[in-house]
Amino acid sequence: MAETIKNKKANKNQSESIRKKEVLKAAPAFPVQKGQEMELEITGLGSTGEGVGRFRDIAVFVPGALTGEKVRASAAFIKKNFIIGKLQEIITPSPHRIAPACPVYEACGGCQLQHLSYEAELEEKRMQVKAALERIGHLRDISVMPTIGSEHPFYYRNKMQFPVAGGKGRLQIGCFALNTHRVIDVTDCCIQKQKNNEIAAVVRDWMKQYKILPYDEDKGTGLIRHIMGRVGVHTGEIMVCLVTARDTVPRLKELVKMLKTAIPGVKSVVQNVNKRSTNVILGEKTRLIAGEPTIKDKIGSLKFNISAQSFFQVTLDFAELKGTETVVDLYCGTGTITLFMAQKAKRALGIEIVPSAIRDAKKNAVANRIENADFLLGDAAEEMPKLAAGGLRPDVVILDPPRAGCEERVLEAIVKVKPGRVVYVSCNPATLARDLAYLYERGFKIEKVQPCDMFSRTHHVETVVKLTR
Repeated sequence: MAETIKNKKANKNQSESIRKKEVLKAAPAFPVQKGQEMELEITGLGSTGEGVGRFRDIAVFVPGALTGEKVRASAAFIKKNFIIGKLQEIITPSPHRIAPACPVYEACGGCQLQHLSYEAELEEKRMQVKAALERIGHLRDISVMPTIGSEHPFYYRNKMQFPVAGGKGRLQIGCFALNTHRVIDVTDCCIQKQKNNEIAAVVRDWMKQYKILPYDEDKGTGLIRHIMGRVGVHTGEIMVCLVTARDTVPRLKELVKMLKTAIPGVKSVVQNVNKRSTNVILGEKTRLIAGEPTIKDKIGSLKFNISAQSFFQVTLDFAELKGTETVVDLYCGTGTITLFMAQKAKRALGIEIVPSAIRDAKKNAVANRIENADFLLGDAAEEMPKLAAGGLRPDVVILDPPRAGCEERVLEAIVKVKPGRVVYVSCNPATLARDLAYLYERGFKIEKVQPCDMFSRTHHVETVVKLTR
């Protein structure tokens, strides 16, 4: 009896194996093989700046290709529903193609659009926002205004985060190569403020002189993981943050001396300790090495304290305040927008999950003598529903979420409290489109969509949207 059952199971398994082979045999093969070359018409740019075309009805993403170009590319990576191609030849170039300013541009992943004229870049970013609204949000007939450009599309970034690596006896400080953790050595980054380039140069000299080893993420050895710099645009004050893998770092006094000698304006030198095996840059522990724990900067008439872990972003004011409103600013960071709102509103409340940012926000309120702004430490997804349940009825809600956008609980709470206006500041058109669709379906009208180019020569685009109920 047992032998009969065993034979039946064996026959069943054999039948299933034959059936699976027949199914696989009958299934159509993927029409492109790895390494195969394709001729493509590039019809647009993807969300990370790569050219997009189609081959045998399959989407192909080609870094370095531009809208309107005819190119030859090889299939570098074959995914389930798309192909990542490697540019082999530009058969018909775009009239907007230009020579990149950076000598390591093609290897470096720090920026993606130096080969495109700036005027064309602004239009591509407008189209990126419009396409996301239509394709992801299914929002038709929404007017997207021309992208507000930068007066200085090069040497503009006041915040630097350079990874540090080493290999074959060579120290590498710069940016990751596209889609890798391989560090491309950069001595003069074209999108960083020159003071940040100078910071990297001093740290490079200090590491070489005192044989301070870079962190090796594969082996878990070495000391220096990242170099961060922040430059006060209007004050000239400079912060240097060294991200290390251990608490103890030799020769820090010598580093401080070298920085202050070479770079006037260095007001703060801090160490952040990140012992974890992670892609996250900053650890939880930050200590002051020299100077002040924060630097100061100005936006308009307001002064701000900025620490190494604060998020600092300039945006437009679509709130149209009259002086009688209550404003809630979700994901408020150091309180930049909150304090601007407070100047024109009856009351402003900022909510932020990063403790150091809330500490800075409260200091900024005191420094600017603004008494009608309050700040709450917490997760917006948890705090906003509580405030709604407690009877808070804001007239204006400001949203400035991370790239992942708003959690649905936050959007639900906004709908529940029924503000007259919502101003949504986004760094990701895809999640913006998703969240706008949610609010639109629940009674909010999209009044204005304004792209802003705050990160020129990269694929990033900021967007400010005004909604009314």
